Amino acid sequence: MSQIKSYKELIVWQKSMVLVSDIYKVSASFPDSEKFGLTSQMRRASVSIPSNIAEGWGRLSRKNYIQFLRISRGSLFELETQLLITKE
Repeated sequence: MSQIKSYKELIVWQKSMVLVSDIYKVSASFPDSEKFGLTSQMRRASVSIPSNIAEGWGRLSRKNYIQFLRISRGSLFELETQLLITKE
């Protein structure tokens, strides 16, 4: 089994990058009145997910990496909530 050498090899990072793209596409159809509201929040939350995975990886400490994964998870829950709001 080979060792992962970059966060870019992590499936969770790869999938979160796809999620960012999907969120940008979906939020592009939101009304202009949401440009600085829900659209902005959803985009920032989605970008935060792979960003924190990458930052945690770069800290070179297991403890720090786990903390950044927790932050990513929090952003994921935030985004999920915002998607539920848009559904309503």
